[in-house]
Amino acid sequence: MLESRSAVFKMLRDKAYKDRQINSFVPPYNTDATPYRQTDFSLEVREACKSNASITTGLKISKAIFIGDVAVGKTCVINRFCHERFDANYKSTIGVDFEVERFDILNVPFNLQIWDTAGQERFKAIASSYFRGAHAIVIVFDLTSLMSLSHSPEWLKEATKVNSGNPQRYLVGTKRDLMSSIAYKEVEKYAIKMAMDLKAEFWAVSSSTGEGIQELFYRIACMAFENSVKSEESVRSRMITCGTDLDGFQKIQPSSAEKSRQKCNRCNV
Repeated sequence: MLESRSAVFKMLRDKAYKDRQINSFVPPYNTDATPYRQTDFSLEVREACKSNASITTGLKISKAIFIGDVAVGKTCVINRFCHERFDANYKSTIGVDFEVERFDILNVPFNLQIWDTAGQERFKAIASSYFRGAHAIVIVFDLTSLMSLSHSPEWLKEATKVNSGNPQRYLVGTKRDLMSSIAYKEVEKYAIKMAMDLKAEFWAVSSSTGEGIQELFYRIACMAFENSVKSEESVRSRMITCGTDLDGFQKIQPSSAEKSRQKCNRCNV
């Protein structure tokens, strides 16, 4: 197995590759086409990463699932980012495929699981079982096919049905290089409207040229990392609060009645 194909190798590296080290928050593709207004890591997250608290230890993993119609380019998008390659000879994904990308975000190790699911109807039942536990849902459609865009709500429904909480949502249009500027502008209007309806962030990318691919994955990683650290900090804060309450409880003095019973018991011995 090639080093670049080994998920375990990436996760066990002491340090991420230089192009996977992130110290600044990646902005959205279009600030008018996203429900996520965040453009920088929060002070809480920066302080947690800087303080060498428990948040900076252990294995940090978030899960992103890529869903959408067959032949929209899900696998090509993932391969372009993970392996820096583009294969024009399309082969349908059977069931699911899996990648892991190791990042160092604010000098903290972070792993992003990337699940590539099949778009064919006969694999839908298999693929949907892998939707659970997603921190990011990436709905992929073909910019040259409005039909694939119209199916986006169905895919999102399938994914959210098995996911509690509030996973990040992205609506990603592929094959940007195949469209003229005029044609793209027309399609973009429909795509942005759909993204707003789905409460998702819109991106337009090209696996052939690599346009927007790295920025998309960096954005997903930054958002997932931010949410992961905040979640862990919240848990740690609750644990400290519970410990404080317990200490206070243990220091409660016995009541007068209890003291009397203890005195009587000593007298009867």
